[in-house]
Amino acid sequence: MQRSGKGKTPRRPGPKKAANIDKDPVGVYCRIRPLGGEDEECCVEMISSSTIQLHAPDGLKANRNGEYKETQYSFKKVFGINTSQIELFEDIAKPLVEDLIHCKNGLLFTYGVTGSGKTFTMTGSPGEGGLLPRSLDMLFNSIGPFQAKRFVFKPDDKNGLEIQSQVDALLERQKRDSQQSVPKTPSSRQKADPEFADMISSEEACKSESVDDDCCYSVFVSYIEIYNNYIYDLLEEAPYDPIRPKWLGGGTPARSNEFVPPQSKILREDQNHNMYVAGCTEVEVKSTEEAFEVFWKGQKKRRIANTQLNRESSRSHSVFTVKLAQAPLDADGDHILQDKNQVNVSQLCLVDLAGSERTSRTRAEGSRLREAGNINQSLMTLRTCIEVLRENQMCGTNKMVPYRDSKVTHLFKNYFDGEGKVRMIVCVNPKADDYEETMLVMRFAEMTQEVEVARPVDRPICGLAAGRRYRNQAFKDELSRRLEERGGPSNGDDPALMNQLIESLPALPGSELVDPADDQTLPRLIEVLERRHRVRQMMAEQFNKTATSLKSMLQQFDSQHNAKDTFLHEQQSKLNEKDKLILNQRSEIERLEKKSKTLEYKIDILQKTTDMYEQDKRSLQQELETREQRLQRELSERRRMEQRMQGVVTDTRLKWEKECERRVNAKQLEMQNKLWVKDEKLKQLKAIVTESSSNSSGPEKPERPSRERDRNAAQKRSASPSPHPTAPPVHPRHRRSQSAGGEKWVDHKPASNLDLDTVLQPIIPNAIKVSTPNEKALSKCHKYVLRHQELASDGELETKLIKGNVFKTRGGGQAVQFTDIETLKQECPTGPSRKRRSGSAEGAAQMDDIENRVPVSSTSYQKRRKP
Repeated sequence: MQRSGKGKTPRRPGPKKAANIDKDPVGVYCRIRPLGGEDEECCVEMISSSTIQLHAPDGLKANRNGEYKETQYSFKKVFGINTSQIELFEDIAKPLVEDLIHCKNGLLFTYGVTGSGKTFTMTGSPGEGGLLPRSLDMLFNSIGPFQAKRFVFKPDDKNGLEIQSQVDALLERQKRDSQQSVPKTPSSRQKADPEFADMISSEEACKSESVDDDCCYSVFVSYIEIYNNYIYDLLEEAPYDPIRPKWLGGGTPARSNEFVPPQSKILREDQNHNMYVAGCTEVEVKSTEEAFEVFWKGQKKRRIANTQLNRESSRSHSVFTVKLAQAPLDADGDHILQDKNQVNVSQLCLVDLAGSERTSRTRAEGSRLREAGNINQSLMTLRTCIEVLRENQMCGTNKMVPYRDSKVTHLFKNYFDGEGKVRMIVCVNPKADDYEETMLVMRFAEMTQEVEVARPVDRPICGLAAGRRYRNQAFKDELSRRLEERGGPSNGDDPALMNQLIESLPALPGSELVDPADDQTLPRLIEVLERRHRVRQMMAEQFNKTATSLKSMLQQFDSQHNAKDTFLHEQQSKLNEKDKLILNQRSEIERLEKKSKTLEYKIDILQKTTDMYEQDKRSLQQELETREQRLQRELSERRRMEQRMQGVVTDTRLKWEKECERRVNAKQLEMQNKLWVKDEKLKQLKAIVTESSSNSSGPEKPERPSRERDRNAAQKRSASPSPHPTAPPVHPRHRRSQSAGGEKWVDHKPASNLDLDTVLQPIIPNAIKVSTPNEKALSKCHKYVLRHQELASDGELETKLIKGNVFKTRGGGQAVQFTDIETLKQECPTGPSRKRRSGSAEGAAQMDDIENRVPVSSTSYQKRRKP
């Protein structure tokens, strides 16, 4: 058998809100409490009526090296240490009570560190009533004459109220009176609680002047606390002592029949999607004193404790809710209209948040430590919700606000969603010990001011004519007056009135008949009765005339009333049209003001941009003129330099032409000398060859050339131009190399060079030896030398020392300008090419070879300068 499926009941959608609703920022106020002693250091200064300044204490500056600077915070209004409770009430709580009477919700809570005066601001003390008692006093002063009888409004346990008939309300009152048959103590019935005696003076009492007198009002109060993130009802009747509960060891009650632990409450959502505490006690109160009594009853149950920072520290968040129910009167103005849809319920929540505290300062342990952790966690959740709301509104995001993370935020989520005004009082203790906590509170308050809450809309007005109560009362007064003028009391059902009417008739004569022949008694009785009948007829006629005149008067009043109603409806329609016109004009004015502000802002930006561009233009013009002047100077300098360089180039060209001509001539002479030497060698070789051939042909021994021939040959050789015509080569024995000075050298010896075992070696002191030159080594020295090895034309190894000067370049690098070359050459005097096998010619050949090697020593330096 298949079970028939049932669809889930769809959730009723919430009320749609208009897209263009008006929003108001959260009103944040600041109150500074006085210092405890004159010698205490103060870290808070009130600059103006809306700005305070925080400056770090001297000790904190010393510890943090002056890290903390003076900071300023702005609020809607700042109240100094001399502010009275009545001034605070006039600016903050009074507008909320006005809105409560006009069917608008409100939320007022105090926030601050522990010991900053939150409870005093909310509750007050005898002679200095706080915001809560003053709000109740203003409410009852305003609606006192228009309150409904008790039990006419009855809570339905679903965050709503029902209207009972007069009979049901009477039965409820009789039932309550029967249950309270035991009289209260004289102290509680005759005089107010001493905690609230003389809390509000008669001079400070105030009331609202805009109360709708065609409605009946009733006030209900409830008082809860949120302790360790659990909700408890402080007005719940429980058979235990809330101040001194008696416990045994192990956490059990001392007398189980007298102690019942309180049960926590849960949060629910009503049909209008508003959060409420299910099962919370709501007490109907009819006066300020009665409301005080109920409040103090719950206040005695609230959890407080003694800590290192506060003698009476609140360990829970308390919420005192004032709920105002109002319903219109019927058309006659006598009774309440029996229509539940016409009942308007508004509420004002007065919240005293527990103060944030640091366990390092309070030194809390055990339950106190757990309480402090839960308090700080709930306040942190409130801060997180405010941050997410601010981010969603400023950045256009749609992040989920974590209301459910704490009972405090979950209970008041409707207020932040636009169900009423929100006001916050930041209480500040100016002493230096609370500086860091106060700075965190100031940052949270500054962020809260940026959150906007939708403005509550006005409730619809009942369609009945206004002034019904006063017209009904005036009719009753007029009827009583006319009846009194008729000679009787106003109440026709009074027995005294009946007796007076009977006595006004003629008296009946005696009707006892003794004699049957008596003919006087009956006629006399008939005559009296006839007179009575005539009087009665006259009274009936008079009554009919009075009734007719009264009826005509009522008809006249009714017609006048209808005419006035018609006129009022016409005026109301005209007024509505005017209101619409005013609203449209106001919206147009606001739009134009916003547009004007936007244009002014753009004009300011454009003006600033223009000023910046003008300034840049002037600076660029100045820079352009400066550069043009510099360019003209450079051009003139360049022309002068060109002229000077042309002269230098001309001189240099002439000089080098002469030098080149000289060098060419010298080179020609050198080449001629080399050619002459080679010719001589060839001649000698030819002579040797010729001599060897002649020796092979005959055994004759050649004669050794005489000294004379050698001398002639020398003279003949000297007749040719010398390769060095200026002077013969000089080879001083003790001459030191130029590289042996006191300057710093870079000795560049490639890795491919060979070590020579010669007696003379180039030794350079103060030299940095490198195999590859680098900029680091060059930057430390002034001279540079390169050891270069190569094979000479005769096959011997020749070493050249190429020297130069090191100088810095314009780009920051190093450069070398070569200035000199020194040559180190090694020759072997008994080479194999020089040996002669013939003994006769050996001496002559050896002498000839020595003569040819005169210009070159066996081991010597030759110096040559590069151009």
